Formats: sequence, C-alpha cells, structure tokens
Amino acid sequence: MTESSTSYPVQPGIWLQAGISTEQEAHFHVYGPVGISLSRGVAEFAPGGLLSTSTYYNVFNYGKWRRICGNLPLELQLKGHGKYQLNVFQADRHKSWHKIVSEVVTLDGTYRQPVVIDESTSDESLLFFDLMALKDGELEDFAWATTATPVRTPELMLSVTTFRREAEVENTISRFREFRATSEIKEHISMTVVDNGNSLKVDDGDGVEVIANENLGGAGGFTRGLLRAREIGATHCLFMDDDASIQMEALSRTWWLLAFAKDPRTAVAGSMINASHRWQIWENGAEFELGCKPRYHGLDLRSRDAVFNMEYETTAPAPEDLYAGWWFFAFPIDQVQHLPFPFFVRGDDVSFSLVNDFDIVSLPGVASVQENFTDKASPMTWYLDFRSHLVHHLSLPEKQRSWLELQQMVASFYMRNVMRFHYDTLSAINLAFEDVLRGPKFFDKHADMARRRADLKALTKDEAWKPVLERQSELHGEKPRYSRGLLLATLNGHLLPLGKEADANLTLSSPFRDDYRKVYGAKEITYLNGDQSSAYVVRRNQKKFWRESLRLVRNTMRLRSAYDENIRLWRDGYDQLTSDSYWSEKLNLESRDTTK
Repeated sequence: MTESSTSYPVQPGIWLQAGISTEQEAHFHVYGPVGISLSRGVAEFAPGGLLSTSTYYNVFNYGKWRRICGNLPLELQLKGHGKYQLNVFQADRHKSWHKIVSEVVTLDGTYRQPVVIDESTSDESLLFFDLMALKDGELEDFAWATTATPVRTPELMLSVTTFRREAEVENTISRFREFRATSEIKEHISMTVVDNGNSLKVDDGDGVEVIANENLGGAGGFTRGLLRAREIGATHCLFMDDDASIQMEALSRTWWLLAFAKDPRTAVAGSMINASHRWQIWENGAEFELGCKPRYHGLDLRSRDAVFNMEYETTAPAPEDLYAGWWFFAFPIDQVQHLPFPFFVRGDDVSFSLVNDFDIVSLPGVASVQENFTDKASPMTWYLDFRSHLVHHLSLPEKQRSWLELQQMVASFYMRNVMRFHYDTLSAINLAFEDVLRGPKFFDKHADMARRRADLKALTKDEAWKPVLERQSELHGEKPRYSRGLLLATLNGHLLPLGKEADANLTLSSPFRDDYRKVYGAKEITYLNGDQSSAYVVRRNQKKFWRESLRLVRNTMRLRSAYDENIRLWRDGYDQLTSDSYWSEKLNLESRDTTK
C-alpha cells in the first residue's frame, strides 16, 4: 500500500454530546483530577489526572481495520496543550496486554505519535491510549490516522426519509450542515431528505436537498433516496433515520473505512443504542432465522470487558444471515441488485441486506440512539413483523424452510401473545398471515398501507394506551416451578378451569412487557409504558382465545395446502416488486422526467 505525506484521520475522537449520549464511561474512563466539558468537548487535567480511551466510542479496532483494509501505517494524533505521560496499549485477545508506546510528551497544538504494530499480530487486536497529566493541561481532540493512500474516494449520499416530523428532521439538517462545513470530507458527502409528508419548509443548499414523495413508508422513501443517489453519481448511500441520533463523527469513521476497504462490497451497519438506557446496546447487527435475533442485546457499554469481547467477536467476517437496520446503513450502490421490497415499514431492511451481496461490518462508536422495539410494540408492529418474516421465508431461496419448520416461527409469535392475553395482537397476526396468502399483488396494491392502517387502528381496543390516573406498584407472576409448568402447558390458564392457579392481577413496567414468563397465573395484566404515564389493561378471555387460536390454525393449514405454489408465487413476485422498473412506475418517476 502506497503512502503519502498527508495523514488521514480514519477514526476521529467522539466526545459526549447532549441529546445523543452523555454516558461518560462509554466514551472515556477517567481517574483522578480530570474534567470533561460537555459544552466544549474537551478534557481538562490537573497533575495526576488520567484519561483512557478503552471504551466503546473510542477504542480502535486494529484487527478489524487490518482485515478489511490491510496493513496501514498508523499514528495517534493529539491536539491540546500540557505535559503528559502517553501510553498506547495493544490489547490482543487471549494474551496479556502490552504497551507499544510509553513516552512523556508535550502538547502545544497537534502532536503526531507513530504507532508501529507487529505484522504477526492476530486479527483480534485492539488499540487504546491512556493520557496522564504531569502538569495542568487540556486535550482538545484526538484521532487515529494513517499516511496510506485511500483505495477510493467514496461519494456518499445520506438518504433520510421523513413523514411529518418537521422539528426532528430540521434539527438533523442543521447538525449535518454544521458538521459538513468544517469536515475534511465535505466535498464528498451530501444529504437527500425524502419528504413523504410533503410538509417540510427547508431550502436546498449546503449539501442538502429535499425531495417530495408519495407516502409509501420507509420502503418507498429509502428507495426514492437510493434512486436519487444513482442519479447524482454517488458511489455509496447511507440510509439514516430522520432524527439522526448519531454522533456526527460516525459519518467520518464510516467514510474513511469505505475509502480504504479492499473489498468493494464493504458496507457499514450502525449499532442501535437503547434510548431509555443509553449505556445499553439494543443490537449490534442482527441475524434472521425464523425470527430476528439481535446481536449483543443488552450489552453494557460502560463495561470495558464486555465492549472488548464484542469488538473481538465482530472482527471476524459477518455471518451470511446478518442484516443491518436502516437507522444507519452505508452500502455500495453498484452492489445493489434488488431494490427494497414494498413492505411500507418493518422487514424491508432485513431482506435488502439478505438479497444483496454486501460484506457488512460494524465499527466502534458508529451507532444510533433509538426508542427500543419493546416500547414501540403494538398490534400494528406485530402485523408488520409477522408478514415480513413469512415473506422472507417464502420469497428468498436461501431462507426457504419446510412448512413444518415455519411452524416454529408461527408458534413463537403465538405464544408470546396468547400467554399475555394480547388478543388484539393475535388478530393482527392473523390478518398479516391472510394478507401474505393473498400474494405479492396485495402488497403492490396496498403499498401505502392506508387501508390496513385504518383496519389495525380499528381492531386495537384493549391494547390502546390510556393516561395513568393512579400509579400502580409493579407485581409479577411469581409461581413455584410445578405451577409454571402447568400454566405453560395450559397457555396461562386458557385451558385450565378458572381457579387459584390463574387468578392474579399483575402490573408490569416497560422492560418486562414482552416477557410472558412474568405473567404466569394472571387473570388481568396492567402494562405500563416507558415513563409510566400511560397504561393498558388486558384480561383473560376464553371467547377471544378460541376465536384467534382456531383462526391461526386455519391459516397455517391454508398455507400447507398450497405451500409449493406460494413459494413459486412469492419468488416471482419478489423479483418483480424489487426491480427498477417497478419502483420507477410506483414512484411516478418516468412522468416526472418527461415534465422537466
């Protein structure tokens, strides 16, 4: 790999930021007299104060960079003033850590420290630095950099889809413009906002444009963005949520990895961090097999050991069934063979990753803070999830399973709701099942989901949130082991004559909302939302239980009776509904071109 006299900051430092993340232990470990300024984004030291970057946001995954980009000459750049003891550590898995730099350094502006790594080092290798003040000082910024010449110059277009969330997207645009104005990659990044609500009043310019679009959900909005990226000659596209709850330096880290990656298929998936607990990973990528299986769910970003183990494990090539959420997904446009499927929302990101030949990787600190899926759950989201899950297995050859194997997935959706008396959701799942059996043409005809959104709103009765008038104490279903076994076998009392084994009134807070193991023995359950300002109450109801259970049996038998035909129909339909010609017509692009 050739070198230049210019150094490139491939991993700029990430500081705490109000509104995104102020979890200090996820950014820095500090000891002694060190203060972090939230407003200025600097660290102030008195003698003896120590700052360490052995954290989620700021550890450098050398092994991952080397696997993806080859051996790069490295340096650590520090900007500030003061006198320090600088130690750079190499943390290899299954080995003792060792110092590769240990020097007394004086900062007066930007200081560049070469970092030499033994070429025989394994891929499971991380780098971080400790900075201990010997005098009063201030660290203004830092970055891991290289003098190697990039393989390519990505032209990266951020595609943001929004629907009547003017305040959120205007804030995103403002933050992006502020970042771009001083970024070294400003000429190679831009943002296109696809406005599905046709309500934004934002002028184009400073790297941002707004495109009005029909409301075909996230699938239609992101497809419009991807087609626009092709139109303007972008090489890469980044799907991102409209509230852009990311550290903007994540854009730089992503761009530089794409610039140095040897494999043109390289794509970057941002992690999702739980907005209710911003020290917690919701998922760092996910795998799809008879359901969505988030990776590293619940991992504590404040724990150095947990973060390091995650980084070691994600250095290896991604499993084939890995997919990336569209809260942050950057990918090469020339590798896209299938456009998104018109799911409206939910599931479009799963199949997009699975059918297109991307090499998906994650990076430390590249993450978006999002409301967790448990808090978002409703009959609508369960409807969307079930139908997309079933479509994936019917339409994608690599995900084909027998009818019997699919019953594991059906049973999972059923059990997680029948045990919790969520009959509205069971009705939504049955509706989803029936819509999939109607075939791909139904999805084409109802791409805007207008009718189904109204239907689902109408059937959501018991599970509709209402204001809490009086705070209730949390009470879970605590039963001995033999009682739990009986209640599981009888579907939490549905198949059991009413009696003392299933007569409790329980109250569950948001973290336990999806956990049916907490509701054993209930006859009535109150569910609280995240801030406990709203709640809904469900009760065991034999009539609704039998109606939805027998309906689900009928639907599974309908699928079995025409299973091979459904697979053929869905494979043909999937190819058609993810084609350029389909979306060009659906988005009315041809007529727009002729009127220009």
